[in-house]
Amino acid sequence: MIQPVNRFYQGAWPAGEYRFLQIAWVVDDLFEAARKWVDVFGVGPFHVMPRRKQNVRYRGELVALDMQLAVTQSGPVQLELIQQFDGAASVYRDIYGEGEGGLHHMCTVTERYDDTLEHYHSRGYGVISETTGAMRVAYVDTFKDFGFVTELVEKSDEFLGSVARVAETCAKWDGRDPIRILTRDGYRAPE
Repeated sequence: MIQPVNRFYQGAWPAGEYRFLQIAWVVDDLFEAARKWVDVFGVGPFHVMPRRKQNVRYRGELVALDMQLAVTQSGPVQLELIQQFDGAASVYRDIYGEGEGGLHHMCTVTERYDDTLEHYHSRGYGVISETTGAMRVAYVDTFKDFGFVTELVEKSDEFLGSVARVAETCAKWDGRDPIRILTRDGYRAPE
């Protein structure tokens, strides 16, 4: 289904399997990068997830990555910053070494996870990495042709609810606490 034309964009807002809802960058310093985005582009607040070990299947092997991420909303698109603290092989280190960063992936959500993976596979794009756990997420290797990896997230009410809450917070943001480290009972500002 195509929605009506948005007055800020040239065409109709796309719907379905291949609508990108997020753009992500790998960064060397998450908090410094977030501060620059706030200062230069006026986006915020950034919602910083706690630093943790993320278990993934990378090129067929189980790997635990030491990482942290932050998200904010800019119009219809979520912006994500990712910092990997270790040198473990990963979908992030495939493109950027330690101390490097830049555009990494675009994210789309699908109701038909297996069918959508087959769509990419039938066009020659393999899976680099998948999360292990309750939520299915795959990183598809579209880098050579498009200059970014494609992240595919299986649709769930929990995930979409989280995206909606971030968007709502950003839409109502009054400029205070531009970087927020999420906690069980809310958030705290970095020191």
